[in-house]
Amino acid sequence: MWAQHQYCRHALRSYRRTHYSARTSSLDGMGTNRMHFIKAHEKSRSGVNIKLRPGMLPTALRSTLLFLPHVAIISHAMPIPDYQATMLPLLRFAGDGAEHSLRDAIDSLAGEFKLSDEERRELLPSGQQFVFGNRVGWARTYMKKAGLLRTTRRGFFQITDRGRSTLSQKPTRIDAKFLDQFQEFRKFKSLRTQPATDGEAEEEEQARTPEEALERAYQNLRNDLAADLITQIKQSPPALFERLVVELLVKMGYGGSRKDAGRAIGKSGDEGIDGIIKEDRLGLDIIYIQAKRWDNTVGRPEIQKFAGALQGQRARKGIFITTSDFSRDAHDYASRIDNKIVLIDGEQLAQMLIDHNIGVAPVASYEIKRVDSDYFTEQ
Repeated sequence: MWAQHQYCRHALRSYRRTHYSARTSSLDGMGTNRMHFIKAHEKSRSGVNIKLRPGMLPTALRSTLLFLPHVAIISHAMPIPDYQATMLPLLRFAGDGAEHSLRDAIDSLAGEFKLSDEERRELLPSGQQFVFGNRVGWARTYMKKAGLLRTTRRGFFQITDRGRSTLSQKPTRIDAKFLDQFQEFRKFKSLRTQPATDGEAEEEEQARTPEEALERAYQNLRNDLAADLITQIKQSPPALFERLVVELLVKMGYGGSRKDAGRAIGKSGDEGIDGIIKEDRLGLDIIYIQAKRWDNTVGRPEIQKFAGALQGQRARKGIFITTSDFSRDAHDYASRIDNKIVLIDGEQLAQMLIDHNIGVAPVASYEIKRVDSDYFTEQ
């Protein structure tokens, strides 16, 4: 037994720089559990029970360890999976076709990945969100952008026909590269700050300063939020869209009071609103508004109709807002006519809403600080 113990000590030392972990239960009657690395547990003769998470320990070593009275082999402790590793399990979870909450999905996947209570409760550096929950949430977002999942109501989602078709193909892994086959996902990615190619990623990452990395991450989060915001607007009733446009214009300084602006907008149409709003609080000039909740690109004919309406009212200024985008001909026509028509597409609308905190809520705030040299200057 002593020879076996000595062999195990040397074997464990050779593995103590790996990621294997061990849980010890002290036999001092306190019943205290502590997490340690293997390097802290070479003294199994001292009466300490050792439960190893061996991972890829050789079979011979596992067999030898089992001869020791205080050693037991338990399952390998997997690291918390990244968001791409959760995509396929999440899609399978939704494969029954029922409506599921994100909370239930997180709990189910945590069990599937055999995460410990500590791993489930591990927080992001901000302390605002759980790491695993955040990653599952991003997996859901990416698959929504690819059309595999859809939002049914706040906090709930459901698999789509495309998602079922994808599962029927029995993929071994779903990740961002897999989702590139879908046009909607490629369009979504085009709105984000693109990472470098595989060959350039490491070199570019090393060349980037911490401030640059933070700015890049912030811009990606903001663009993701903008895309989600436009999707939510398109699913909302016309009355909410009307209120949103009114609130945005008032916060931008148009329309006088919110009450005045609301009266000026008038009645909502099937897919948008049409009306007038004061250019300033004194009402020295008015601006005609047309807003369309469209999915298709707005072309030149729609802008020509709007310009004709302005001329009919002897108006000089107009704003055309859409949740989609404008064709190049539409932009060219608006830039060449005498009337001043501002075109605001879905991406611009979303960014304006974010800037003015309309339809969004803060999750976390970060401050970048520097040493105040004046404070340390001798008086």
